[in-house]
Amino acid sequence: MSTNMKFFAHDTLRPSQKEMLEDGINTLRENGFLLAAAPTGIGKTAASLAAALKISYDSVNDKKILFLTGRQSQHKIVVDTIKSLNEREISTIPDIKLVDIIGREGMCKNIQPLTGECSCEVNIEEGSRKSRRIRLANRILESPMHVEEIIELAEKVESCPWAAARFAAKGARVIVCDYNHVFIENVMELSLPAMGVELENTILIVDEAHNLPDRIRNGLERIVEHRTFEDAYSELEEFLGNKENKLKQIEVDNPYGNKEIEDIRSTTKQLNKLRKEMKKWFNSKEGLLKNEKDMKIETDDFLGEINSILMESLEFKNNKNFAVLRKMINQLSIVKVENDDSIDSEGDETTACSRLGEMLDTCLEYMNSSALALVIDKIGEREKIIVRSFLLDPGVVSGPLFEKTSGAIIMSGTLYPPGMYSDILQIPEDREVIAKEYKSDFLSNRRPILIARDVTTKFTDRGMNNSHNIRMHIKSVLDNTNGNIALFFPSYMMLDNIVNHEGSSWIPWSITHHIIERRMMSKGEVGKKVNKLHESRKKGERCILIGVLGGKFSEGVDYPENILDAVICVGLPLAPPSARQNALKSYYEKRFGSILAWRYSSSQPAVNSLMQAIGRPIRKGEDRALVVLLENRLLNRNYKICMPNSLQIRQTSNYLRTEKFTKSFFEHFPEPAIKKY
Repeated sequence: MSTNMKFFAHDTLRPSQKEMLEDGINTLRENGFLLAAAPTGIGKTAASLAAALKISYDSVNDKKILFLTGRQSQHKIVVDTIKSLNEREISTIPDIKLVDIIGREGMCKNIQPLTGECSCEVNIEEGSRKSRRIRLANRILESPMHVEEIIELAEKVESCPWAAARFAAKGARVIVCDYNHVFIENVMELSLPAMGVELENTILIVDEAHNLPDRIRNGLERIVEHRTFEDAYSELEEFLGNKENKLKQIEVDNPYGNKEIEDIRSTTKQLNKLRKEMKKWFNSKEGLLKNEKDMKIETDDFLGEINSILMESLEFKNNKNFAVLRKMINQLSIVKVENDDSIDSEGDETTACSRLGEMLDTCLEYMNSSALALVIDKIGEREKIIVRSFLLDPGVVSGPLFEKTSGAIIMSGTLYPPGMYSDILQIPEDREVIAKEYKSDFLSNRRPILIARDVTTKFTDRGMNNSHNIRMHIKSVLDNTNGNIALFFPSYMMLDNIVNHEGSSWIPWSITHHIIERRMMSKGEVGKKVNKLHESRKKGERCILIGVLGGKFSEGVDYPENILDAVICVGLPLAPPSARQNALKSYYEKRFGSILAWRYSSSQPAVNSLMQAIGRPIRKGEDRALVVLLENRLLNRNYKICMPNSLQIRQTSNYLRTEKFTKSFFEHFPEPAIKKY
């Protein structure tokens, strides 16, 4: 057996899989980075794990492997892959120990949002909790378990699954977890030490890495409005009152001579001044906005105003060292409130004090950096004014973190072009870097991409004929496909305009079920809708699944067993004009030049969203599906260069041609046999 195959979970390697495995070993051996645009079906999970395990076992320090993914289905694939490796009983290596862990809210019972305590061990004496967790941790390490199995076992032995899994992680070689454990600072600082992870001795595997830039950006998005100052003041008053009452009980003679109390009183006084004066500031910004929806402001505008008010409240001259502001942030971070029912936080379980403190802390951190932008927004029906922070450059977070690691494999089916992600994530240039697109071994003519030349969603070219032609293209596919079809739009508005035209009477009667995505669907709801596809096929019925590009149905959901026969995508999901988008483009122009700025900020993310959608139906070599893209701009050079070279692209000039092509495709690749589940 080849030493490279020793950690491979299958008997044979596909050509592209072999290439990716060798590239992974070569880069990780040099503590480097492989950025892999690897299409679905290439077997990138097995290849990346084999490469990382090879280097881990060859290293002196037994490097840990963090497999980072945001998808529960991918967690299971990793666990099953390691199980398969252990079952091969290779005498030269011991069983690979793995721990699968998700967020505490997904593993524990009844978590108190403000204290973070769970009720998993509520009936267990404090003295025996630790021993129970240790026993459970040992069971977890005996054989790889999916997180659902850990939760089920923990319930039987009355222990906390999350605490036990974190403890077990110290003895694991492979840890499967979310991106947040590495790329979100406040999570990383609590999580990695508890799991015995040192980045300097860790190999990262980042799956679905096309999502990583936005996940990092979202981790530093902060929102405050004037109401936040009001609510924070109320919380601080309540916190102060509780502290004073407790102190009176133990220091009857001198309840006011306490430094902690004095500091809280001082912060309460400052916040009282802020809530009054910042209302004027918010009103002034509302006046500047006029009819616009948003507007970029300088960080110094927001931060400077707050600092000036603080200095004025203390009768000091304005200064730039922000010492008083930093002290206030520290005070806000320790505020706990018993009841938060009076605060309208739209489902947010954090306190107003923590939200305000995090915003101010973020502004201070990036005060002298153009990587963070502040935007004034109007949101909601009442168009309330908010201040929102946007991290324009995720590389300022990810670059230093990747620099600490022992290398990484960064991969996705739509990590295209991989060099762009190397730029955006600021992969260290002083180490070995391979940025590569791998070819699919089976897509060929089983997933043709049909692009329509006669329709577009470009605003200036829209019209009655254009909308009619889009519907007729869709109808041509629906009429000539016997199975389930997914239909994706660039926005909910366009979805409504096309689908609900004349009461949807243009959709064929043979389609029994319409599954339509809503804006705030939960994971559970999405799962039930996808199950409907399988249930309908078993009954011999047809479904049309309708959603938006970049939404719940088009990304992050698996459609196994070739349950989708065709995917139709209407238009391009280009980011609409906004202050944030303008700031991002301007920032990228300074970093990469005007040509790459447009591609990195607009055209490439839109095309990659399309690529995610059209990758949904093909999960295995024998799968087949027709893909129809109703957007002629994809044939223009500016967008064509954003598409992977491996795609099998064909053109259609009108809906009659689409009808003919669809009929021919399904005659050549008929519907697969229905599997009994």
